[in-house]
Order: sequence, then structure tokens, then C-alpha cells
Amino acid sequence: MDKTRQQQLLRWLKSQHVQGKRWLRLSQMLGMLSAVMIVLQAWLLASLLQALIVNHTPREALLSTFILLFCCFLIRALLAWLREKVGFEYGKAIRLALRRTVLDRLNVLGPAWVQGKPAGSWATLLLEQIEDMQDYYARYQPQMMLAVFIPGLILLTLFPVNWAAALILLATAPLIPLFMALVGMGAADANRRNFKALARLSGHFLDRLRGLETLRLFHRAGAETDEIRRASEDFRSRTMEVLRLAFLSSAVLEFFASLSIAVVAVYFGFSYLGELNFGHYGSGVTLFAGFLALILAPEFFQPLRDMGAFYHAKAQAVGGADALEAFLNDAGNLPAHTGDKTVDTSQGLTICAQALSVTSISGTVLAGPLDFTLRPGKRVALVGQSGAGKTSLLNVLLGNLPYQGSLRVNGVELRDIQPDFWHQQLAWVGQNPRLPARTLRENIVMNGEAVPERLEQVMALAGVTEFISRLPEGLESEAGEAAGNLSVGQAQRIAVARALYRPCKLLLLDEPGASLDSHSEQRVDEALLKASFSQTTLLITHQLDRLENWDEIWLMREGKIIQRGPYSRLKNEPGAFADLASRRQETVK
Repeated sequence: MDKTRQQQLLRWLKSQHVQGKRWLRLSQMLGMLSAVMIVLQAWLLASLLQALIVNHTPREALLSTFILLFCCFLIRALLAWLREKVGFEYGKAIRLALRRTVLDRLNVLGPAWVQGKPAGSWATLLLEQIEDMQDYYARYQPQMMLAVFIPGLILLTLFPVNWAAALILLATAPLIPLFMALVGMGAADANRRNFKALARLSGHFLDRLRGLETLRLFHRAGAETDEIRRASEDFRSRTMEVLRLAFLSSAVLEFFASLSIAVVAVYFGFSYLGELNFGHYGSGVTLFAGFLALILAPEFFQPLRDMGAFYHAKAQAVGGADALEAFLNDAGNLPAHTGDKTVDTSQGLTICAQALSVTSISGTVLAGPLDFTLRPGKRVALVGQSGAGKTSLLNVLLGNLPYQGSLRVNGVELRDIQPDFWHQQLAWVGQNPRLPARTLRENIVMNGEAVPERLEQVMALAGVTEFISRLPEGLESEAGEAAGNLSVGQAQRIAVARALYRPCKLLLLDEPGASLDSHSEQRVDEALLKASFSQTTLLITHQLDRLENWDEIWLMREGKIIQRGPYSRLKNEPGAFADLASRRQETVK
């Protein structure tokens, strides 16, 4: 990663502090109070030693000073605890805000865009990379201000007491951030490569798990195991490289800090032996000055030590921010539509396409040009071979894909319609049922109000009543992760009931019976056929022998509609549909 990119990412990381600005200010304020207590504690301790050793003051006369010193210890401990708590809340606020921003953007971009990357890479982005920013915000960022304030306060305290000790600390302090910056640039670059390797490994591993049965069928399990082993070894090597650089930065800091403290100690040692006689203001080098300087010298470098300890957090944050900032700020990742208009749907929906080309997020044409008009209440079956562009057409109507040309809904361009409003007009059933809610009832009703009569009606229509009584808790049974507590047929019937439950103006069906057994497929087809008369319906199917009851059939090939008309006419006239139907019949035989 070049220096310009690193600076850009650091500016982006710093700009996120507005999400938890009050926590940052509170953390810095607690740090400043702690710095004042450090100086006061050192001053009291040096005064006590001067009084006891040089002035021979009775201990009874110093009782109030001892009490103040003990109070300083307690207050410093309390301030340190509070800083940890406040720092954690600061990092937590920013992490939550970043996750919310990523999820909101994924919601706007839609499932077609999300499916373009492995699920493992999204998990890495949302969990690993954002989580690794915690220490940067909780510890490193507040420490940046304290790394300047605390040494400055100590220098202001030491200069009136002994200018030589203050100058030694002032001269050696810049060496630490200089050498740490050189090490840190390498650490940030190594950490960025580590995050990329982790994202690749996560996606690679998840994809292989999903396709495990296929790999076994083709005798590729051993080869893929070796590939995962090599990828894991590569990730281990990259992780160790980051750790080596982190240890190197700590070693650099400790070396220069120890060297500076040693020089201060040597100066005072030779001064007390009478070999050196400078640094004081005419009264000689006192024991008080020596103790104060030697007590404060480690504290002078402690903020830099803390910053060095958290420096790897900065490198981690820069590495994690690389993909995150690119994802959030990439202007090319445009959603299908982000308009703010609404349309009058009281008379249904009239969808008119002229020179419509459906494109991917990257701009590749998936289907088109298309010209059609879908009128209110029209029931259309979309057929064609795999890859003809049928699902792409459904995705653009769902608002998941961008398009070129014109696609108007009641005279308004789809891209100009408010997404939430448009989604309220739609119901959709796909090939693979998605049941995100906890219980079956919640998956049918979703965010709507449960009306018992309506619920019973759609359950009977979708065939849910056939199996719901056999479940342990009926409608209150849990669907499980990825609908794991149900069979595919049962989950699909729940999805059909959900589509039928909510009133809509446009029903989109993408081969809803493709993965079902014959009985479940028949029940689902019957339910959707009955439901299709209630609104405009567009169905993708390969079952050509069940299309007699549909108003019109559109045959797609290579992204274009090449034939359209009622089933009775298309079946009997020469053309692409008749050829496709005959081939299907021969395949069945």
C-alpha cells in the first residue's frame, strides 16, 4: 500500500469519530486529569524524600503529605478504570455505526449485488475487519492527544526545577515516533495483506463446504483439502509477519526510552558526585530535583509506550479500512434505483418497457433490449432455456439490478420510484425459500398484523395446513437456521403463504416448484395459479404442460423476447415455442 493510500485511510478512520465524539472527549479529559495526578504524585513523593533524607523532617509532620500521596494513588487507579470503560464505549459506538452503515448499503444494493461475492468475505468485512478497529478507537486515538499533552506537561514541570534534565528528555523524545513510524508503515502494509488473505480463505473455505458433495462425486475432496491447507499456511505466515513487526516496534520504543532515562540518571549521578555543575538555577542540583526528574522520566515516555503498544491497532485498522472504505465510497456500486417518487396504484400497475437492457452492477448487459407492456391483472408465463435472461428480468422488476432504456410503472421510471414504496407493491417467491423470522407464524405474517381468518385462508391455499398439525408447536414452531427444521417442500409452502398473505399489485414467481417433490409442486402450483387472478403476475417456469390457464406466454432467448401469445396458439403454430415444447416432451419420454 502506498503512502498516499495510507494517509487517505487514516483520514477516513479519523472522520468516523463523529459517531462517538462525546466518548472521545470524555476519554481525553480523563487522560488529562490522570496526567495532572501523575505530576502531583511525583511532586509529593519527591518532596517527601527530600524532607525525610535531606531535611530530616519528622514523619509525624508529613502525615498530611502521606495522605495526599495515598489519595493520588487511588484517584489514578479510578481514572485508569474509567478511561478503559469510556474507551470501550467509544469503540463500540463506532463499530455499531460502521456495521449499520455496511448493512444499510447492502440493503440498498440488493441481493443481486451481494451474491457477487462469497458469503465468507462479507462475514470477514462485518465481523473481523470492523472488530479489529476497536483498539484503534478505544485506545490509540485518545492516546494520540495524550502522547503530546502528558510529555508537554512534564516538561513544563521540570524546566523550572532543572533545565538539563528537561532538555535531555526533549532531545530524545522525537527519536521514538520517527523510528516507530518507519516500522509502522511496514506493519500497516503487512496487516492489509493479511486481511485480504483472510477474506480469500473465508470465502474459499465456505464455498468448498457448500459444494462438498459435488467435490466427493468428482473425487476432488483430497485436492481441495490440500488447497485449503496451502491457503491456511499462507495465512499463518502472513499473521506471523504482522506479529514480528509489532514486536519490532515495541523493541524500538523500549530501547530509546531506556536510553533516555539512563542518560538522565547518569547526569544526576555525576552531578551529586560533583563532576557536573549545570542544569540548576543557582541553588545546586538538589535531591528533590533528581527524584522528581527520575520519577517523571518513565512517565514522560509512558504515553509513547502506550501508543507503541497500541500501534499495531493502528496498523490493523488501516488494513481493515482498505476494503471497508472502498466498499462504502465506491461510486460505481450503484443500486438499481434510489428515487423518491410514488405512483397511484388504485387501478393496478401498468409496466411498460422500451429498449430496456438489464445490466449487472459492473455494467454488463444481462438481457435486452426488451419492449413489452404488462397491464393490470395480466398473467404472464416467462419461459426459455437457462441463461435466456428470465431471472434478470425479474430482478430488475424487483429493483435489484440497474437498467438502461426505459422501464415505466404507471408512467414513472422505476429508478425514480422510492424503493420502500415499490417493495410494498410486490410479492415474490423464488426457487430457494428464505425464512428469516424465528417462528412460522412470523415468517408468514412478517411485519404485518396477524388476521386469523386471512391466515387460515392462505395456509389452506398454500397447503400449509397439511403438515402444520404434525409440528411440535404448530405455527409457533421455530423455522431454524436456513429453515433447517423444515423440509424443502414445507419451507416453500410457508414462503408461498407469505406471498399470498400480503396484498400486492405485482406477484413475481421464479420457478417456485423447481426443488419440490411432485406432490408439493402440485400444491404450490395450484395455490399460485389461484392467487395469480388477484393481481398482475409474472411466472418463470420450465413446466410447459401447465400453461393452458395463463393469459400469455413470453418466450425468451439470448436476453430477448422472441415469441409471445396464448398457449393454444403458440403450441400449434410453427416456431421456437413449439420446438421447445416438443424437445421437452421427448426428454420426458
